[in-house]
Parts: sequence; C-alpha cells; structure tokens
Amino acid sequence: MPYISVLLQVESEGDVDTVTPLYALGVTGVFTKTLDAALLNKRIDIAVHSMKDVPVQLAKGIQQAAVLKRGSYKDIFVPHPNLSDPNAIFGQGILEIADMTITTGSKRKENIKTTSIDTGEKMDALIATSSVRRKAQWLSRFRHHTFENLRGNVNTRLRKLKESNWHGAIFAAAGLERINLRPENAIDLDWMLPAPAQGAIMIVCREDDDYAFESCQPLNDEETALCTKIERDFLSALMGGCSTPISALAEIKNGEVHFKGNIVSPDSYHRAECGAQYRLEDASELGFISAKNILTGSGQEIIEHIQNKKKNS
Repeated sequence: MPYISVLLQVESEGDVDTVTPLYALGVTGVFTKTLDAALLNKRIDIAVHSMKDVPVQLAKGIQQAAVLKRGSYKDIFVPHPNLSDPNAIFGQGILEIADMTITTGSKRKENIKTTSIDTGEKMDALIATSSVRRKAQWLSRFRHHTFENLRGNVNTRLRKLKESNWHGAIFAAAGLERINLRPENAIDLDWMLPAPAQGAIMIVCREDDDYAFESCQPLNDEETALCTKIERDFLSALMGGCSTPISALAEIKNGEVHFKGNIVSPDSYHRAECGAQYRLEDASELGFISAKNILTGSGQEIIEHIQNKKKNS
C-alpha cells in the first residue's frame, strides 16, 4: 500500500500574534506548542521547525527525528529599500530615506535635506528586531541607535520594513535565503554571534512512532546535529530561551569542534563570553563545559540580573 503524504497548515501562537514582542509573550515554545499538540493528538506524524525556536526540553512524548544540514547561521542587516547609503549605519555617511534625513544628535528631524558629509560623528539610526539577543549585541557596538519591534513571517517583516521609516531590520540569513528573498544590499553581520541552532531545521515525531523516526533518518546530518546539540546544551545549562540574550556557535574544522558562546545583558553593558576547541571525539559535552565556565565568571551575575528584572516587570 503506497504511503500518501499530506501537508497540514498549522498556525502557532507566535505566528498569530505578530505585534507583541517575543520576550513579552513569556511562553516557552511559542512557535512549537501548537504543532506539539497536533503531533500528540495524531493529527500529524512529523513536524518541521526552525531549530532555534524549539525549546531545549522537548514536550513529553516527542522526539528529535532528524536535523537537516545547516544553512547560513549568520544574522544579516537588511537596509530600508530607499536608504541611500546603508554603510552610513556603521560609520560615515548620511542616513537618508526618501524625504527623511537622520542627522547627528538625539532627535529625529523629518523633511530635512542636506548635502553635508558626516565627518565621523555617531549617527542616529532606527533598527527593527524582536530579538533581545540581536538588540543587545547591536547596542554593544552602536549604543546611540534605537529599536522598533518587528514580528511576523519573512514576507510580513520585509513588507513592514518597506512601509516604515526604519533604516533597516535584522534577519536570520537562512530564513531569507531558503525562499530566495535575500535583498541584494543585505549586509552580513559577521561580528554578531547567532542564536543557538540558528540556520538549522529540526524534524520531530512521536516517541512511539518508529516508522516516522526511521523515515526521517536519511535526512539527518550528523555534523549539524552535533554542533546544534552543543549550542543547545550551552543554552540549556544557562537556562535561556527566546527572551534571553544568549548566543552560541559550534563549527567543525579539521577534525575539531570550535565553539564560541556569550551572554549579554539586555542593556549591553555587561558581557560574558567563552571559546574552546575540542577534538571531535571529545566534544559531546562541550556545551555544558562552556556554560560552566561562563557561570564561574561574570555570567551568573548577568543571568541573575535578567531573572530579577523579569520578576519585577
């Protein structure tokens, strides 16, 4: 009997509410719990997730079936389509969108035309993102910039950017590249450490569904599975989630796993980071080891600060 596959469209809570910032939703698995319910109710047999959105502790009765070969792990800056000089965001130049020019200083001035060239003063810019991780790392370099919340799927966010007065927005490169929507003027943020498992896709199924599990195994990429496990172990040990500015990246190079991780306070004033290189055969616990190193330093203080702020908010 032939096996017939059917795609079922399911909207997650994170997809339905495109206004509330992710950190304010306060829900673990905001993008996955609706699909978890569909799996456990046997409405579907497998679910496909952007791995960075999957809680480190899967719902009871659900297992990881495969991790696909990773796409780009990078964050990118997408300038407003009418921004005359995207490089002005990062240094010298004039920040101009259509008939609006942003000049130095703390106030936005609209409908001002200028022909002057900035000589190195810091430029104000309005950046869109819903990620506290991206915001914290951005502010550590560009403290004078301000932020707007940006939610929705890729198409929605690109549309919102085009209709806004924002100078640009931060996206995951993989999300745009997979559907061939990466703008030509997008800029790789090589200095920004990604979210754990960013750029990877996870397939999950029910724990009692051996057929679904075995069917997904040929899709599993062992190197990506190891690297994302290390990154998610680091996240798990630091008790982090979508509302915590924790970043991690593991890469395999010449038989070694190279790991970098950090946690940045939301105001970007405090940062704890670590780096390590392990032989491939010894790297399975690298995420936990790196988290322990962070916590013995200033990382514990940053985490306590974040937790206290959440309790008091």
